[in-house]
Amino acid sequence: MPVVFPNAEWLKEFENKLNSDEHYAQIARNWEGDMYFIIEPDGNLKTQTVMYLDLWHGKCRGTEIVSEISSHQPAFSLKAGYGNFAKVLKGEMDPMQAMLTRKLDVKGNMAVMMRNVPTVLDFVRCAREITQNIL
Repeated sequence: MPVVFPNAEWLKEFENKLNSDEHYAQIARNWEGDMYFIIEPDGNLKTQTVMYLDLWHGKCRGTEIVSEISSHQPAFSLKAGYGNFAKVLKGEMDPMQAMLTRKLDVKGNMAVMMRNVPTVLDFVRCAREITQNIL
């Protein structure tokens, strides 16, 4: 059965990918920061979806779909319409350019994000590799 973004199965598969990918573990070994993906309704997505990822030193310590955005206080949040998330996952939009042009709105320490561009890009690579279907 294909893994469809965005849903709980996709999120669990992404967690498994991050925890089993040796390249990501090496690149992200110094990363400290959990995050929200806040996916706004757009196109085929009819309701907001909020995904939480607890990322720490090259591992994903947990994920969940949250119903209350206040349930965590993550270091970062990435917010965009579903279409822009889908473009990043399909390789049609560069993730760093999306952040810099605010097509992907980032809350958190942007200096940390910019110092860790290889980690960000490898994180996106892992997401792309497990994304078989877009809603």
